[in-house]
Amino acid sequence: MKGVIARYRKFLPITDETPIVSLQEGDTPLLRAYNLEKKFNFPFQLYLKYEGTNPTGSFKDRGMTVAISKAVEKKAKFVICASTGNTSASASAYAVRAGLISLVVIPEGAIALGKLSQALLHGARVVAVKGNFDDALKIVRQICEKFPVELVNSINPNRIEGQKTAAFEIIDALGRAPDYHAMPVGNAGNITAYWKGFKEYSVVRPVLLGFQAEGAAPIVKGKPIKNPQTIATAIKIGNPASWKKAEAARDESGGVIDTVTDEEILISYKAIAQCEGLFVEPASAATVAGLIKYTKKGFFKDATKETIVTGTLTGHGLKDPDRAIAESQKPPVAEPTLEDVVEKLKI
Repeated sequence: MKGVIARYRKFLPITDETPIVSLQEGDTPLLRAYNLEKKFNFPFQLYLKYEGTNPTGSFKDRGMTVAISKAVEKKAKFVICASTGNTSASASAYAVRAGLISLVVIPEGAIALGKLSQALLHGARVVAVKGNFDDALKIVRQICEKFPVELVNSINPNRIEGQKTAAFEIIDALGRAPDYHAMPVGNAGNITAYWKGFKEYSVVRPVLLGFQAEGAAPIVKGKPIKNPQTIATAIKIGNPASWKKAEAARDESGGVIDTVTDEEILISYKAIAQCEGLFVEPASAATVAGLIKYTKKGFFKDATKETIVTGTLTGHGLKDPDRAIAESQKPPVAEPTLEDVVEKLKI
């Protein structure tokens, strides 16, 4: 197995002087979602790109391998990020691999415990600020202006370069570009990266469908959201760093960026797990929630069973185990007898 730099080196800003820092990220499954197609009457073939199998459990690893490799090339000693979770987990893991020190600024109380635990165990220096992600990112940018610290948020173009490889893999797996590609939109770096990848790798390109949580939808509403609200913490961002680039990706592809509600996200969250056996973080479920919404409104009325729609599932469900428990029934307790266990199992 190769990491994304080894696999797609000629498409990346890598030179002979770049030390490669990799955890063999990428090469994630692209799975046909037969059961979801049937359950929601999708008039197309649906394939899900399951990024939860990356080393730290999210798509962020694709960009981080490039960003950290370039940071080492620049002789950096510190890397820093603002994060709602996945970026901090990835940055701290790759920093450890490279022998660097990772600095993380998070919004207090707005990061899933599963993600924070990763950064902490990797030895990151973590500070929580009284504010939201946008406040954290503002401070991180100020730190980078005053101190010799390498920024590894998606503002760093090397992150986008690495993340575009997911689009390459989709085309390689299908043998062609999909007709549509759906994905969550938070800080908007990933939709920017996918569009860059599709443009570089194929003459024929998909229509992009991006979905923000209704309570954290600045691009859809056309203005920053001061206090974004959603159960999908990974996309709980009120002023995306890649806002304009995401709009360009939407417009160039002839696509849309729209909203889905937390209720729609949770319905999809459970359906993905119970229909396809894929455990994802809540933000990932915005992808399928959006496809359900757009199928109902007739957006795909001209689709056939030859139409291919791909969708990104951004991170693993263990990133936010508290949400999974909250959405599940507590197991009944039985006496240690065959009869009582069978009765409780309703066999």
